[in-house]
Amino acid sequence: MLSLLSFLSLLAIASSSSTNEQPRTFIVQVQRDSKPFVFPTHQQWYTSSLSSISPGTAPLLLHTYETVFHGFSAKLSLSEALKLQTLPHIIAVIPERVRHVHTTRSPQFLGLKTTDRAGLLKESDFGSDLVIGVIDTGICPERQSFNDRDLGPVPSKWKGVCVGGKDFASSSCNRKLIGARFFCNGYEAANGKMNETTEYRSPRDSDGHGTHTASIAAGRYVFPASTFGYARGVAAGMAPKARLAAYKVCWNAGCYDSDILAAFDAAVSDGVDVISLSVGGVVVPYYLDAIAIGSFGAVDRGVFVSASAGNGGPGGLTVTNVAPWVTTVGAGTIDRDFPADVKLGNGKVISGVSIYGGPGLAPGKMYPVVHAGSSEGGDGYSSSLCLEGSLDPKLVGGKIVLCDRGINSRAVKGEVVKKAGGVGMILANGVFDGEGLVADCHVLPAIAVGASGGDEIRRYMSAASKSKSPPPTATIIFRGTRVNVRPAPVVASFSARGPNPQSPEILKPDVIAPGLNILAAWPDKVGPSGIPSDQRKIEFNILSGTSMACPHVSGLAALLKAAHPEWSSAAIRSALMTTAYTVDNRGEQMIDESTGNVSTVFDFGAGHVHPQEAMNPGLIYDISSLDYMDFLCNSNYTLTNIQVITRRNADCSGAKRAGHAGNLNYPSLTVVFQQYGKNHMSTHFIRTVTNVGDANSVYKVTIRPPGGTLVTVQPEKLVFRRVGQKLNFLVRVETTAVKLAPGASSMKSGSIIWADGKHTVASPVVVTMQQPL
Repeated sequence: MLSLLSFLSLLAIASSSSTNEQPRTFIVQVQRDSKPFVFPTHQQWYTSSLSSISPGTAPLLLHTYETVFHGFSAKLSLSEALKLQTLPHIIAVIPERVRHVHTTRSPQFLGLKTTDRAGLLKESDFGSDLVIGVIDTGICPERQSFNDRDLGPVPSKWKGVCVGGKDFASSSCNRKLIGARFFCNGYEAANGKMNETTEYRSPRDSDGHGTHTASIAAGRYVFPASTFGYARGVAAGMAPKARLAAYKVCWNAGCYDSDILAAFDAAVSDGVDVISLSVGGVVVPYYLDAIAIGSFGAVDRGVFVSASAGNGGPGGLTVTNVAPWVTTVGAGTIDRDFPADVKLGNGKVISGVSIYGGPGLAPGKMYPVVHAGSSEGGDGYSSSLCLEGSLDPKLVGGKIVLCDRGINSRAVKGEVVKKAGGVGMILANGVFDGEGLVADCHVLPAIAVGASGGDEIRRYMSAASKSKSPPPTATIIFRGTRVNVRPAPVVASFSARGPNPQSPEILKPDVIAPGLNILAAWPDKVGPSGIPSDQRKIEFNILSGTSMACPHVSGLAALLKAAHPEWSSAAIRSALMTTAYTVDNRGEQMIDESTGNVSTVFDFGAGHVHPQEAMNPGLIYDISSLDYMDFLCNSNYTLTNIQVITRRNADCSGAKRAGHAGNLNYPSLTVVFQQYGKNHMSTHFIRTVTNVGDANSVYKVTIRPPGGTLVTVQPEKLVFRRVGQKLNFLVRVETTAVKLAPGASSMKSGSIIWADGKHTVASPVVVTMQQPL
């Protein structure tokens, strides 16, 4: 039976719909051992269950789940959902949510060089026997990034299939792309039959996002590669020989939970080693989160799951995909950019970025420049944002138009300007965006500038318009590709930030990886701007987002798993986290792109991934499924809630005795102190490390306490006699209250570092003080 909390959640979420009896999709969990013998298959039994709650016409059964979840999804009215949850064999009825995608120099930047005689690529044979499942918008199988030259036979463990469909033959797979499936029942249950003139009922990618992420994870070496001449060089994924399986769950209206869960179920059953998910949405309790449930089932079967942190930055509490069994990846820059300049009529030059590849503006010619939102008449707000139909051709014809960032996509703003007769566009950040810039393949000459640059251009235009001097003019100059940029990496402005809104005891994101202006494969039937009217054809496109950062880590996880087949997914994440770095190529603390200030652990987690170091981390923090169950117990989840997530009956008595949620054996240590008038506060963490370095090794601890705290570690020395040996240590954190306004908080971070002279194993220590309202 459903717990009271689950039941109330079902009511609350379902009743948020304006018409409660309007059918919607629910995911239903069933007791694993309760199939009556009279039904040969689970599907027949599920159909019978649905018939029992709705005599006459049974609700539509969408998917059945057998591997990471036990149950089905169906389209139900609220009253049918409430009846279903009263049946004795039903554990949970979860309302579906809609998710969205989080949208080649990076191998070199990460230190993965093919010429190295040793190192992660060579040690792992480039990931040749590992399979990465990419849950996304599908794939374009013809791209050279997915060729199977010199690859051995498909791994014998593989049980997957290549499902044919519109413009995707079942023979489209090869020894590189070894599986492809698509899941659209949830999407069509919510939106009606898909429009097959705009998307493919098949694994084929009509968006580009899935092709791009798949090639970042495991694309082959392709030369020459570029986007209109930008970023010219060799394109390669993180694990060039790893096999790929594409699971298409994202469609024009989004990615539906019931389809995502079906993809997890199929991927684990097929035999993937890594799942890469550049998709996310609202953060909810894990027992109501299909991604958290599906990923637990995958990790429980030994599959590593990496997911994008989201693009809600630079604000705090924006990170998504925060379950502790998922590796959550934020985005940083690499040491390459695409500079462009706006030259104003007064001689001033404002720097920005662009990857415009069409005919440029006339050399040396200055063009009238206008901010449509400041013109008289019309809707100033809509025109300032260059929304569809908002620009007056009489005002913008023949001119460069300044558009404010927000509401519609950056590329669509350029199309709006072009349709209204504008010759170019300056895309200016707002205050919230700060100085973070994203280069785009615009359909007309265009440049992105930061908030301060936009303000300076507006001031010039305003002054020139009011004086008797010549009207404001400008031109855009494109500078091509620049490498060896300093500083790098920088935390990307858009990258979602902590603290973790669901489990504040677990630091998220875990790490950051390259996610800004990343070159990767692209379908030939999708224009580089992603706009339907864009008919340009390219083989590689440059995109930005935590969507691009996530598959970097997915590919690295495949390499690490190939080099260390015995490592669990928690061990792989631990290796990536404890060897991550927090300084840039100037040797200074990484900065936050949005402000130019020093970034924090809430921005980058443990730091930026360092693949070569991760191959030999010395010590790892391992976590079992039972450990995660104890964590859920200490997070005050009910036994039924825990069963929904883990498919196991939990016993929380031992977990509660063991301590608190922060005692999960995580490679970071995070505590939130509620002051409540107390002056002195303390807590402790118990951690276990496993020696994966040298047999006889002694690790000594270095403590860098967060400001205003006392951190002690016992013992201060760990003596290992053999590989695989586990040793425990205790960390005590003590602090005194700080002056805070009601509802305010203060965060300080430090670290504890274990070192044996050869390995350095670092863990962030994060202390947050909160003043209750």
